[in-house]
Amino acid sequence: MTDKRVSMTGKITALTFFIIVFSFLISGLFIISNILNTEEERITEQAMLVAQTVGKLPELPTVLENDALTNQQKATKLKKTIRDVRTTNKADYIVVLTMDGVRLSHPKESLVGLRSQSNDIEDAFTEHYYSTTAKGDLGTVARAFVPVMNTMHEQVGVVLVGYKLPTFLDIVHNLRDEILVATCLSLLFGAWGAFLLSRSMKRDLLDYEPHEIAKLYIERSETFNAMHEGVIAIDNHFIVTIFNTKAKQILGVDEGDLIGQNIYDILPDSRLPEILDFNQPIYNKELLINQHTILSNRVPIEVEGETVGAIAIFQDRTEVKKLAEELTGVKEFVQALRIQNHEHKNKMHTVAGLMQLGNYRAALQYIQGAKKEQDQLQDFLHERIQNQNLAGLLLSKVNHGKELGILVEIDAQSSLDYLPKALDFHDFVVLLGNLIENSFDALQLATHDDKKLFISIDQNDQVMTILVEDNGIGMSEAQIARIFDNGFTTKHSKNHGIGLYLIQDIIQKAQGTIDVESTPNAGTSIVVTFEM
Repeated sequence: MTDKRVSMTGKITALTFFIIVFSFLISGLFIISNILNTEEERITEQAMLVAQTVGKLPELPTVLENDALTNQQKATKLKKTIRDVRTTNKADYIVVLTMDGVRLSHPKESLVGLRSQSNDIEDAFTEHYYSTTAKGDLGTVARAFVPVMNTMHEQVGVVLVGYKLPTFLDIVHNLRDEILVATCLSLLFGAWGAFLLSRSMKRDLLDYEPHEIAKLYIERSETFNAMHEGVIAIDNHFIVTIFNTKAKQILGVDEGDLIGQNIYDILPDSRLPEILDFNQPIYNKELLINQHTILSNRVPIEVEGETVGAIAIFQDRTEVKKLAEELTGVKEFVQALRIQNHEHKNKMHTVAGLMQLGNYRAALQYIQGAKKEQDQLQDFLHERIQNQNLAGLLLSKVNHGKELGILVEIDAQSSLDYLPKALDFHDFVVLLGNLIENSFDALQLATHDDKKLFISIDQNDQVMTILVEDNGIGMSEAQIARIFDNGFTTKHSKNHGIGLYLIQDIIQKAQGTIDVESTPNAGTSIVVTFEM
């Protein structure tokens, strides 16, 4: 591991160092190229300025117009003047030409008196001012051409001034000290920066090698995909970083690659971004996501005390709910049988007593009345409550109320054709069952004899309303404010305190509302409303 770590640090340092040096080299080439262009412009302007100065010398047109002098004599008269100007201005050469193109001055004495053979000189004899660059014995030279005019504004000759242009090597040689200092500093700070960068990258990578990180990534992905729970993770920008195969199967999401997509584009109702807003974990929360009921644990992801994302681990509750529905149905069935058996025994005792007293007519009327009452209740539930399990639940609660001395009345206008979309049978059993049981508890603590419980289920195409009203012990405002807290109860029992908490959870899942009105020693009325 140590050798690999050193190797990686060395590679990062070398690569970074190479990039810095290469960048410095490219920048240097551009800078020197720019210096060359700037120098060429400056030297060309200087050549033109010197040529114009020479062209305006008073003796120059006088000598050129003097036909009494030979070209050699003219050259002799101009030699000192031209040499002084050339020396003063550090020109590489100054050439004076007659209108016939004969040189009257030149750095090489052997060329004085000979005709110029330059290809770029013709325009100079037509009163043109211009500059060119040409290659010669001295190298590349910037040349300025200026016509010589007499007092009558007639052209009598041409002045040509040349300056050698510096080469790339000349610029490097002239700037060798600056380049050496800049190179040393760049290499020094480049190496230092490369070392710091490589060390920082290693620290960010937790001292792992790239191939080790790739291996860990593959192992992590395969681990998440092998899990029987769905796993979804997002970063601070709601971008998906984990979306395992089980999560796709549970939620019925497309099997494509979802990493890098926004969670809202995949699951608008995931409720995962709210973990980033509140920065608090939420455990064992039942959610309806993409028309699937799941049991979710959502936790913020923290790195060094800073929240960098959120992760949800969840299970599909479909199969569990089916089993719960079966168990709940069996439980309610057994409870109903137990109550009916107990009630049947009481009725048999009553009938037996009447018959022993010889009051056969009263015994017969009692039997007919009990049967009629039971048939009416069963016919009502069968006709108005379409879910047989819920009908059995209500029948069981009515009979249980008789056991407890509580008159349970179901509104004759009640009806239940179908459940709200967000709820299933299990939710409805928990909701209605806990509301009724809470009323039973409150009524059992009451001291009066006339104990009543009223149940109403009203449904249309828009809303469903459930009313559970009792004349039990009631609650104070302080108690009402806390009834939905997990574990809070008004009974002295450790087995209470979660009923209304579960009810609120179900109501929130279905986006319903609950209203509680209660008066101490008078009773409680609870209304739950759902949109259909």
